[in-house]
Amino acid sequence: MRVLIADKFEPSGCAGLAAIGCEVFLEPGLKDQALAGRVAELNPDVLVVRSTKVTEAILAAGPLKLIVRAGAGYNTIDVAAASRRGIYVSNCPGKNSIAVAELAFALILALDRRVADNVIALRAGLWNKAEFSKAHGLFGRTLGLVGVGRIGGEMIPRAKAFGMPVVAWSRSLTAGKAAQLGIERKNSPAEVAAKADIVSVHVAMSPETKGLCNAAFFQAMTNGAYFINTARGEVVEEEALLAAIRDKGIRAGLDVFAKEPAGGTGEFNAEIAKSPGLYGTHHIGASTEQAQEAVAAETVRIIRMFQETGKVPNVVNLAEKTPATCTLVVRHLDRPGVLASVLDTISGAKINVQEMENVVFAGAEAAVARINLETEPASGTLDAIRAANPNILEIGVIRL
Repeated sequence: MRVLIADKFEPSGCAGLAAIGCEVFLEPGLKDQALAGRVAELNPDVLVVRSTKVTEAILAAGPLKLIVRAGAGYNTIDVAAASRRGIYVSNCPGKNSIAVAELAFALILALDRRVADNVIALRAGLWNKAEFSKAHGLFGRTLGLVGVGRIGGEMIPRAKAFGMPVVAWSRSLTAGKAAQLGIERKNSPAEVAAKADIVSVHVAMSPETKGLCNAAFFQAMTNGAYFINTARGEVVEEEALLAAIRDKGIRAGLDVFAKEPAGGTGEFNAEIAKSPGLYGTHHIGASTEQAQEAVAAETVRIIRMFQETGKVPNVVNLAEKTPATCTLVVRHLDRPGVLASVLDTISGAKINVQEMENVVFAGAEAAVARINLETEPASGTLDAIRAANPNILEIGVIRL
């Protein structure tokens, strides 16, 4: 199996792929037309990326079977185009959760103690203890979480260690789950914003979360509160945040921005990054050695399972619900040509197959096939299936 890796990747991951018999091409820095050209030249089975965008042109360049995002999010991959071409898209969720939570708390502490300003003053030869000794402290202050997935979940024990009560909103957070976590559930992001001294955002990027933190959200925050975003830049309306920094004294710690440079280096002149009310980092939340080793190991596991079984862990682009209206159940002797005859008859009736499986009983004498169909077969089609092969024992239809 050929694997093209178009971003930086841990040596342990490359060694792991080689150990399972993969032909590995580590070529970080490939992007756009250069990446499409390399895909066309190498004909890889698998493409591994981190921040590199995977467009439809790249997907069309060669016979790719699997795209692995060596990280959690996958918004840089044209998932719809991959789905149209039958290409699996997989990711490595949860492997960098601790790293991102650690950076979120680093930003909280840095804002509260004005660490960056302290360093800048010292490097300029200035001593200003009178100014920099002013800080709120974290003990007893309320942390608000917008999103309680893997990363948001890692924030909770860290907040408790600092003596901080936690309020949270998440689409999947129930009252029971909140009680189990020892946090207070809120009904909306705005309710979290209104209650918290510090708000930290941990939601995936989607059409539903784009611009989630908007003018109304920041209006709900208390004056002088802290706002942390280590999720995705597009979740925040940056103009609204700038206004909140200017008008409400909000202080922000951002690891992500709406329009970041595509590569590891480049010019970045976003207005928000220049605000004195902002502490910014360079989208480094997942970039610890521990996290990258874990992501590399998960990438190897995904590719190994695909190579050995044809199944893909963590796949993100399978249909949650197909157009199937019924299941055709075929009990049959385990002989050559049985399923071929069934499928030939279904095809002749112009019925589309959505999903199917064939389960073999002990001794490999008999099996049951379950075939999900887009339309229910007419009685004549069922009779034709029964008559098509003498090794068919029984058939039935279950309406879905």
